[in-house]
Amino acid sequence: MPTIHEELDRRQLLYSLLMPVMNLYVPGLDKGKGLYFLFVKAETKTPGGLLARPVLTSYYNSDHFKTRPYDPFNVYTSPNEAILCVDSFQSMYAQMLCGLIMRDEVLRVGAVFASGLLRAIHFLQNNWKQLAHDIATGTLNPKITDAPVRECMRKILKPNPELAQLVIMECYEENWECIIKRIWPRTKYLDVIVTGAMAQYIPTLEYYSGGLPMACTMYASSECYFGLNLNPMCKPSEVTYTIMPNMAYFEFLPHGSSTSCLVNLAEVEVGKEYELILTTYAGLCRYRVGDILRVTGFHNAAPQFRFIRRKNVLLSIESDKTDEAELQNAIENASLLLKEFNTSVVEYTSYADTKQIPGHYVIYWELLVKDSAIAPTDDVLNRCCLQMEESLNSVYRQSRVADNSIGPLEIRVVENGTFEELMDYAISRGASINQYKVPRCVSFTPIMELLNSRVVSKHFSPDLPHWTPERRRS
Repeated sequence: MPTIHEELDRRQLLYSLLMPVMNLYVPGLDKGKGLYFLFVKAETKTPGGLLARPVLTSYYNSDHFKTRPYDPFNVYTSPNEAILCVDSFQSMYAQMLCGLIMRDEVLRVGAVFASGLLRAIHFLQNNWKQLAHDIATGTLNPKITDAPVRECMRKILKPNPELAQLVIMECYEENWECIIKRIWPRTKYLDVIVTGAMAQYIPTLEYYSGGLPMACTMYASSECYFGLNLNPMCKPSEVTYTIMPNMAYFEFLPHGSSTSCLVNLAEVEVGKEYELILTTYAGLCRYRVGDILRVTGFHNAAPQFRFIRRKNVLLSIESDKTDEAELQNAIENASLLLKEFNTSVVEYTSYADTKQIPGHYVIYWELLVKDSAIAPTDDVLNRCCLQMEESLNSVYRQSRVADNSIGPLEIRVVENGTFEELMDYAISRGASINQYKVPRCVSFTPIMELLNSRVVSKHFSPDLPHWTPERRRS
């Protein structure tokens, strides 16, 4: 995506508004620090010599971030040296270590996306022994070789056996429920994006945080930053964003309409859905972002939108078309069958398997089984397959029932940690740890091979979903 230096000024303006809005709802945020897991990626160059890097890397490497003035409402536990370290392990280790050392000062915990925060918790699960050793002895893990990181940690890290013992006590029994509140007891909320594809992380975040509120503060993309959530402590399902008209020139294409006429920002109508169209200061002209938004109201004259879904279809065998929101809804409905077994879906992706005739949907699930003594049986997981099919659209169900052109839906349960490996693989190929999102549909052969090598059980829909030729009345 093209960008220009002046664009950072506009993005900095939006960042500067986040905490004033949040402070209206959560007072006292100037009395502590934020534990945020932020990362950069090594820069590359295009054949023409232009710098190419993720948008957040561009921001963190700029003077806007590195020489930002002191703001008591925006003090991080992570030093700049740790954030700007391009080695993701060393960066995460230093940031987690600082977060533990300053645990009594942490008032909010966050990352760019919910998946990033869960990755940090998983990192704690895997490295708490070494972290506790470093805290107890005041020495730094020899795996941390980055000179600026070692130098800044030398000033921060002092022997603290009492704190080390606390970390050991909280982590030793491998009980991770409420771990965020137990280790950072003053935390008032989680600052993560849990709208759209990130919504499926909400149950897992609630498990680790003990039900802390989740604040979705802003709506942004690599192409442009769009707006703010003026009620950041609302429920994730009620999040709306107020567009800032100075960020770009916004136009809207009515969704589901035969018209191709664009609507200006001031002309959108409450209750209607639109596809977002951008013209940016950096050179994008009438660019289709691919987001579908619903107008929920106005703040003064500025319209407010709820993110509905990405426009792109995820799965299709023939005439059926399943998008991200529909797949997410089917996952949520099927997950209800797992509740009585104290089990939840922590991660998923999908694949349209057309190698066989008829083709069928394959859904990869990674499960969090909190009590192995009552883990869901094969029969329960088979019924989850059927419940997903019942949740899909009528075109899919007609293809299954009347046309026999789609085979039974399949769930493949994978080993714990599989999606962590998938993220590591993506990062090794150049993805940004900050902006990585689990792909909701996969087809790339190495990814398929990784997922299939980690499958522990396969389950199929035991029956046909309900379908009748009668059209539903609108």
